Amino acid sequence: MSRIDASFRVCALFGFPAHHSVGPALHNAGFEALSLPLVYVAHDVEPARLGEAFAGARALDYRGLSITMPHKLAALALVDDVDDLARAIGCINTVVVQDGRLRGANVDGLGALAALRQAGADPAGRRVLMLGSGGAARALAITIGMAAKPAQLTILGAIEDELARLARDVVERTGCAVGAELLTDASLAAGLGKAQILLHCTPVGMKPDRERSLVPRDRLRSDLVVFDAVYNPRQTLLLRDAAAAGCRVIEGTEMFLGQAALQFELWTGKPAPREIMRRVLDARL
Repeated sequence: MSRIDASFRVCALFGFPAHHSVGPALHNAGFEALSLPLVYVAHDVEPARLGEAFAGARALDYRGLSITMPHKLAALALVDDVDDLARAIGCINTVVVQDGRLRGANVDGLGALAALRQAGADPAGRRVLMLGSGGAARALAITIGMAAKPAQLTILGAIEDELARLARDVVERTGCAVGAELLTDASLAAGLGKAQILLHCTPVGMKPDRERSLVPRDRLRSDLVVFDAVYNPRQTLLLRDAAAAGCRVIEGTEMFLGQAALQFELWTGKPAPREIMRRVLDARL
């Protein structure tokens, strides 16, 4: 789109430059494909000025917002309404502006859940092992606890208080059966021995630290589904090892695309042109 005029409404990303490389291209390609009078732009927002940024978006009647780290928690207090899933997770990554009200949602976990289901790996009724207890793990654990009800969710993490808090919150807010242990060689071996689905939700393996994995290759089995939330690089060492072991593998790009498509649909009320968005994502990554 060559210009923005009064007929266009804005969707915006509030975050830091590190998050700006893909989102605008992805959403603008979707808007253009459906001839929608929307444009997506990125704003660098310092934490101390987040409230001002939200006030500006409200005053200018933006259509919606994407929220990245480090703003996801603080943004929760700046919206008028929050959906049940986002409230259970405790942070938001999406805002829809409707009738002058800011409505918050969190679609991170839903994007990952959609990727799992599309790959024939619905967590419902299955034994799931999750590595990590930070933001990505929280979004996914609470989402699958609420929406998929695994038979057992085992969470292994390195930060004891964070891990305990996440396990407690998943039990209290979803009723899901949860076990939590510190991540050690022994707990990893035991968890992998029982798991049907492995969800990796830590930064290990992310660019530039590409050649690291928490999971030794010889502990991967061909009947295991392996999902890695890391999307840069697309083929992490974990996923390469899992593919070599005969596992079904799901890239983090599928989570990224899934949450972007859900944001698009919340803002527009129309099905996202996923294949067009996928081509843009493939080209950028």
